[in-house]
Amino acid sequence: MSEMSSLHRAPASWRASAYIIMILFAVLTIFPLIWLGYSSLKPHAEIIRYPLALPKAPSLNNYFRAWTMGGLGPALMNSFIYTIIATISTLFLALAAAFGITKFPFKSRSFFTGAFSLGLMITVHAVIIPLFLVEVRMGLINKRLGVIIPYIAFDLPMSIMIAISYVRGIPDALIESAEIDGAKYRYVFWQMIVPLSTPVIATMVILSFLRHWNEFLFVFIFTTKTALKSLPVAITQFAGRQNIEYGLQYASLVIGILPMIIFYFIFHKQLIKGFGEGSLKE
Repeated sequence: MSEMSSLHRAPASWRASAYIIMILFAVLTIFPLIWLGYSSLKPHAEIIRYPLALPKAPSLNNYFRAWTMGGLGPALMNSFIYTIIATISTLFLALAAAFGITKFPFKSRSFFTGAFSLGLMITVHAVIIPLFLVEVRMGLINKRLGVIIPYIAFDLPMSIMIAISYVRGIPDALIESAEIDGAKYRYVFWQMIVPLSTPVIATMVILSFLRHWNEFLFVFIFTTKTALKSLPVAITQFAGRQNIEYGLQYASLVIGILPMIIFYFIFHKQLIKGFGEGSLKE
């Protein structure tokens, strides 16, 4: 008996309880975001007196003040620079590694696969001190490259494993026929592997974008100049200075999470499709 049929045959009380739990979980997850959104439209005094009430006279004044006082404009641009460069670089390197590991018959490819798998277990906090010392010696402190390289390095293991699971399912006969026709490996990669990997590329781009956009520690430690701070770091520092002005804090937080929400709503179908097709390939 499958799990789906077991669920349909479960008593009505069990199904009702399951729906109630899921609805409660959804409310507990969504309500804080809604509350944060409309609270950012209220002045500080109204937030203190009526914390759960809707704003009497909604205003964007908190957003204008937070944007200018917190320097969120340059920070937003830095976040886009870090995220876009790191995501594109990670995507290219992960697909190239997956292509080499799955389609090239060399003896040590199982070793490299295991090495990349081992990278999944290395946490940022375990290596942050030696990584900082390395960046100091290489002169990468207070440089965008000093942030982008760790972004790529720590995102590669997960992206490579996702790419391997998909590229492995691409028939070898397609590549062999192209090689017989005289196609170079460069042509096979760009004209065959990349177009056939579109679903998993979408998945990797979304996951990498969200990881890089939310990253805090690398920018916080490897940069001291305000002009190089990312949006999460700028918001944290601004909210710390404005610990009395709740309206400004809430507005800055909304500015920080809004791009992620928009990005997810635009690409969530591609994310689900990529995971689904990747599992079917396996």
